Amino acid sequence: MELKNLCPEKEGLRRAMRPRHILMISLGGTIGTGLFMGSGYTISQAGPIGALLSYTIGGLIMYLVLLCLAELAVAMPVAGSFQSYASKFISPAAGFTTGWLYWVNWALCIGSEFTISGMLMQRWFPDIPVWIWCIVFALLLTLINALSVKAYGEAEFWFAGIKVAAILFFIIVGCGMVLGLGGKPPIGYHNYVLPQIFPKGGLAVIMTMIAVSFSFQGSELIGIAAGECENPGKSVPRAIKGVTFRIVLFYVFAIAVLAAILPWQKAGLDESPFATVFGMAGIPYAADIMTFVVITSALSAGNSALYGCSRLLWSLSKEGMAPAWLGKLNRFGVPLNGVIFTVALAGLSLLTSVYAADTVYLWLMSSTGMTGVLIWMIIAVCQYNFRKQYLAQGGKLEDLAFRTPLYPIVPILAFVCNGFVLLSLVVDPSQRVVFYSGMIGLVACYLFYYLRKPGVVVTSVDNSVK
Repeated sequence: MELKNLCPEKEGLRRAMRPRHILMISLGGTIGTGLFMGSGYTISQAGPIGALLSYTIGGLIMYLVLLCLAELAVAMPVAGSFQSYASKFISPAAGFTTGWLYWVNWALCIGSEFTISGMLMQRWFPDIPVWIWCIVFALLLTLINALSVKAYGEAEFWFAGIKVAAILFFIIVGCGMVLGLGGKPPIGYHNYVLPQIFPKGGLAVIMTMIAVSFSFQGSELIGIAAGECENPGKSVPRAIKGVTFRIVLFYVFAIAVLAAILPWQKAGLDESPFATVFGMAGIPYAADIMTFVVITSALSAGNSALYGCSRLLWSLSKEGMAPAWLGKLNRFGVPLNGVIFTVALAGLSLLTSVYAADTVYLWLMSSTGMTGVLIWMIIAVCQYNFRKQYLAQGGKLEDLAFRTPLYPIVPILAFVCNGFVLLSLVVDPSQRVVFYSGMIGLVACYLFYYLRKPGVVVTSVDNSVK
């Protein structure tokens, strides 16, 4: 059986992405304001042990999903990734809904990254309005994404490198503060003793899981980048192992140090907890350093999201699920119209600079987190159906370059765990509106698919396998 017949590759994009690029793209999309800003919210709600538990569980769930995605991406490395897989292994309506929901939420997330960056820039340029910075950053990311995919990958490599270096530096400095190195009294581990372990009860831990899931969103960009990777068979499994280890290491270690130093009562969304800790360490220009890091982090996450969104629009157009003009490539092989269209929606970020930024950020964090959880559930279903149909039609496991271990336990467990995370929104009264609006959006996308004018429709997997 020819694996390429299961989900045929769409012609046009260039395979110029190197292994280090694909690793950093996933890191860049995952390590963003969810860690540098959202971690304060998680600690304030769940407490030190609760926050550690939340991020550890979130990392394990992410790993289960990436194991499912790896089998799909290695067997069928297409730029549409989980959107194309959903069309083939669930239904065309599922592919349509997956692509457009993911695009809308990540485009809005890009907008929030612009706003956060603009607000932080006012530390140095207080007289320049936030909306000016939003325009500047939008033009910058548009230019980067308009160039060749190799140039984009190189830019993201250095963007993400700054974040990784900052986290490692923070862990070293934080450990020194906890242990009393550098001549200062040790802070110790008093934050990890009763009654501060779960200050708001065990239920608060469950209520933070959607925010934690938001922090890990972006790791699935490996699947999209596989469509432009030089050697996906080798690069994708290596990148998934590398990104899982690094993300869990960075998040868990950083949160452990952060929670030991910063009392949960002082954590929140008002300021990056990393900047607070650096200030406590007496590092000169600590606030300025972290301001630069968070700006870089936000732009890096926005850059990765813009890349993923433009490729999804390109894939949707090739399947007749989006206007044909979104499938046109410039001379560098980049879907520039998709980049511009995404930036246009991200321009709604200007609204968040007018209203309460912390409230809007929390809402966006929950909304994007919910969509990401839905996508992760879809990836698990796709892998389950792919393996089942592949074997039923005579495929051999030894022909798969990468196999999700413990099938069908891993995809089922990934689906169930993400389902529980999704239901955590219902537990939190302030976030229920996100759950209900998200469900309405999901149903609306399905209905729109069936009510829209007839066009090119993706055939089911049974008709595509030769």
